[in-house]
Amino acid sequence: MYNTSKNAYFIKSKITNFKKYTRNLRNYSNVKCNSLLSTSADSFLCFSVVPPQKPRNLSCATSSMTTVTCTWDPGRKQHPHDRNKRTYTLHVENTDLAPIKCQTWSCTFPSIPHLNEYNVTVVVKDKLGEEAESYSFNISDRVFPVAEWDSVSPGVTDANMSWIIQGNLTQLLCQLTVNTKATTVLNCSGINGPCKVKVEHLLPSTHYSTRVRCSANGMLWGNWTQPEPFTTYPLVTLNLWRKIKQLSYPYTRQVTLLWKMDASGSATTETAKAYTVQWWPEGKNKTVWTDGGQTQAEVSIGPQQCDFTVKAVLHAGSSIPAHITIPKLDDRENLPEEKRLSSGSAAGFNLSWSEWDEPTCGYTVEWCILGDPVSPLQWKHIPEGNNTLLLPAGHFKPGCRYTFNIYGCTENGHRLLEIQTGYSQELGAVPSPSLVEPVQTTSSSVTLEWRYSEDDPSHVAFITGYLVSVKEVGPNMLPCHSTAMDVFNVSVADPRRKSVTVEGLKQSQEYTFCVSALTKNGPGQPTSITITTRTNYSAQLVKILTFTLFLLSCIILLWCQRKLLKRRLTEVFVYPAGMSIKTPELISFLQQTGERVPSHKMEECITCDIEILNSHRPLLKPSTLRDPVFMSTQFSDSSLSPLCVVPVKDYCPHSVTPPCERPALQQITCMTNRSYFYPMVDESSQTRGEMTSSEVKPSFDLSDGQQSSCTVTYGYVSNDTL
Repeated sequence: MYNTSKNAYFIKSKITNFKKYTRNLRNYSNVKCNSLLSTSADSFLCFSVVPPQKPRNLSCATSSMTTVTCTWDPGRKQHPHDRNKRTYTLHVENTDLAPIKCQTWSCTFPSIPHLNEYNVTVVVKDKLGEEAESYSFNISDRVFPVAEWDSVSPGVTDANMSWIIQGNLTQLLCQLTVNTKATTVLNCSGINGPCKVKVEHLLPSTHYSTRVRCSANGMLWGNWTQPEPFTTYPLVTLNLWRKIKQLSYPYTRQVTLLWKMDASGSATTETAKAYTVQWWPEGKNKTVWTDGGQTQAEVSIGPQQCDFTVKAVLHAGSSIPAHITIPKLDDRENLPEEKRLSSGSAAGFNLSWSEWDEPTCGYTVEWCILGDPVSPLQWKHIPEGNNTLLLPAGHFKPGCRYTFNIYGCTENGHRLLEIQTGYSQELGAVPSPSLVEPVQTTSSSVTLEWRYSEDDPSHVAFITGYLVSVKEVGPNMLPCHSTAMDVFNVSVADPRRKSVTVEGLKQSQEYTFCVSALTKNGPGQPTSITITTRTNYSAQLVKILTFTLFLLSCIILLWCQRKLLKRRLTEVFVYPAGMSIKTPELISFLQQTGERVPSHKMEECITCDIEILNSHRPLLKPSTLRDPVFMSTQFSDSSLSPLCVVPVKDYCPHSVTPPCERPALQQITCMTNRSYFYPMVDESSQTRGEMTSSEVKPSFDLSDGQQSSCTVTYGYVSNDTL
């Protein structure tokens, strides 16, 4: 155990030694010693005691013009165990302010309004002595503004910063650094609120640190603030466009704002929580919030110009705001004429347009599938100075008609410059036209009419015209588009012309007509109709009338020669009365005659005229023909009148009574065969066909009482009589 008596003795010994040590130091006035009790050894602390020193580097300044702070260097520090207490007092000589107790190295006093010059004295006093230091200054030259951060709001490529200046200071000059690499100098006033600045040209998704300090005269600068860290947001932009629709209500338009969020770098997976749409109709601010899944908003505005701003609210800040201006309503604006593009190539659509002098912010090209309400509207902004655009073919469907609207951008909005339409690839399967019935027909032509919407955007190609194929109906009829020789085609080059007249057809003929729309790739689906042309009754009537007129003319011309014509016809067509020629008997007679006359060759009978003239009196004696070459029998009667000879040329076949009358008539029988006395000549002779005739003229005695008249009896000669 610890011995208490021994410990008490040890303490008493320490005290005795301390007293002896202090008696030896009494001769030194600036040295003081203090005893330190310790259980291990004797300890004494001795230190020097000095009188107060004169303040050095006295300086006064203000940060708010309301108070003044003076600072100085007190010199050597007083020992902590020195019980000699020092006092610091500040005297403002040229004011009524009472002395101000100060700290060891600084003192603050209120400023006097409208007083610029100050004379101050700092007095240091303790038991060993007293010291003082004076200083004169102009308060306006001793301003050190103090800045404090208010807020730092980073963006994507910029940051908004604000800080507060203590006091009512005006016309300050401040310095701002970002990452200590750049210093921004700006003017600021701390009276009207915080000082604000927007730092631009920053990188997205980057860490930064900023500091600020200010000065009232550009010579004395306040202290730098503590560094303020911040991080910029990911790069997310909005590609903004609009559609304008005129409503039925006068001077009211419906604006549909469309946007697409574009992100780059680490922000590619960034999604928006919401979107804010702001506009200022008639100077009033209106805001609409939309859900993050929506990419459009509809707003109704009047005829005036209106500015819109759309911004995406992200999980880590917001996107860069997008701006667009809707121009004021102009009723005089005329739509430009639509231009037709050639079919796109494998690379896509290569658009170009006339350069416009007015655009100040470039061009915008919008496109969609024409006639398809489900097709989304696409657009692309073109920078100023460029009037061409290549759109890849992968974004377009073959057989779909696209319309491209080209707008010029100005500070007052966008203006429509050109409209262009085209296909990335034209197809050939266009629908067939619709024929209009009934069809107008004539005996040689057919007029076809049809209905067709050549501007229908649903067509898979541009309509360049129509093709009408014509074919005669028959058992081997080929299809409409056959290239057979018996098919002829009629082309219509104007797609807006929907009728054609096909001429040169046959009357009363059945034809098939096929009508199809033409495209760049050929005819489309045909529609057909079968038509029979009419009979040309007028042409037949003309022929009949022509023949009738010709016949009447002939009749009129021949009427004057009717007597001569009658005789000629009688000689040719009429046999004598009572005469009957049997053809078989005549042929047999001619054959027998040919045998009897070997020098002659029997030929076909060209003509055979037999004339027999008989009087009313019966024959006294029959006469027979014995000589095949020549026979003639005459009968005479002395009591009769002179003979009545009737030549063949005077023969009247239509009258039984001969035209001649004689006082005494003698019967004359004439038989003529012109065919069997032909001589045998060479077949090439020119005299073939000539004949010699022999007349057999038997004479009969007429009775005395016979009148001077003669009659003609017709008959034939048989083989029995020869």
